[in-house]
Amino acid sequence: MTMQKTHKKRSGHVVLIALGLAAMTLSACSSYRPAPPAFHAALNEPYMLNSGDRVRVTVFEQASLTNNYSVDQSGYIAFPLIGSVPASGKTVKQLEGIIASKLRGGYLRDPDVSVEVDRYRPIFIMGEVGGSGQYSYVPGMTVQKAIAAAGGFSPRANQENVDITRTVNGEVVTGRVLISDPILPGDTVYVRERLF
Repeated sequence: MTMQKTHKKRSGHVVLIALGLAAMTLSACSSYRPAPPAFHAALNEPYMLNSGDRVRVTVFEQASLTNNYSVDQSGYIAFPLIGSVPASGKTVKQLEGIIASKLRGGYLRDPDVSVEVDRYRPIFIMGEVGGSGQYSYVPGMTVQKAIAAAGGFSPRANQENVDITRTVNGEVVTGRVLISDPILPGDTVYVRERLF
């Protein structure tokens, strides 16, 4: 009889410990909040250039100045005649104005400058995918399309939502989003392992 009571007591403790661990696991999952409003607001903002982007600068009637220019790690493009031009944190329209202003300062009388993004900075995909790594961003890309480019989900992947880390107003922010959500150049997508 004593043996049965001890066995029941142990079984009761094991059940309590298992329930406690399950509760902790579920509470940890539910404590992670979805992406903050500023995270999604970044999708509606004008695109800001950053290192890794490549722009096509056209100076009309100046073929020697028309070319592709990469934004370097310090956020500048090296432009003929005028040297380093700050590009990081600027829209293409702002960059057009800066280049035109500098060219007007002693090089060209009335430069007509056009800037467009030739290649966006890459995205990074990590976690439970076929091939983690750096991938080219394509305008209009969603999380699902990015994961497809990375070889799809692994068998252990959580296929409902992912974590994205992006820079919003100079601050690095991580948010949990659905796989149908759009992504931005420079985003890091992390596909978590599913719990069961």
